[in-house]
Amino acid sequence: MIELNKEQKEILLKIARGSIQEAVTGEKIINKKKLIEKFPWLQKKGAVFVTINKEHHLRGCIGSIIAHRTLLDDLIENAKSAALRDPRFKPLQREELNSIDIEISILTMPKELPYKDITDLKQKIKKGKDGVILNYNGYQATYLPSVWEQLESFESFFATLCQKARLPSNCLEFHPTIYTYETIKIKEDSSKGI
Repeated sequence: MIELNKEQKEILLKIARGSIQEAVTGEKIINKKKLIEKFPWLQKKGAVFVTINKEHHLRGCIGSIIAHRTLLDDLIENAKSAALRDPRFKPLQREELNSIDIEISILTMPKELPYKDITDLKQKIKKGKDGVILNYNGYQATYLPSVWEQLESFESFFATLCQKARLPSNCLEFHPTIYTYETIKIKEDSSKGI
């Protein structure tokens, strides 16, 4: 897990907001070369989810489960994708830019969670702490740990995760493979801008 101080978290939020603004307006805002020179830690590999909320409702969320590129590249690409390419939403519009809040989740490497049955899984899952990847027969979906805030019960969390993977809501009965991970969550406060 990457350790981040307050200043580094603010830098990541500014990069995410700048990337979203760049995607929506077409303006050139992000200078990757300059950012890497000034903040070399952005070159570490990282897996990032970027969540866009508008008036406390989800407006876009895209991310990487496994670190496969630099933290900087993953953040920029997923911020732009959350704004424009989340299939659940229309692309973000210029007039929405001032009414969105951004949340970044940096993921640890997922680990398989062996379990005997649903009861055993229920005992092993750490509510509020574990992000979960559910994989069955080529179908896969994930929920970040923050989803526990909306879906507090084990049953509703996994029923909707099954549905997100385009499987029946009782898919735990088929004993899918479960992976868990944790996140560093970075939320925007009222001070926005780049």
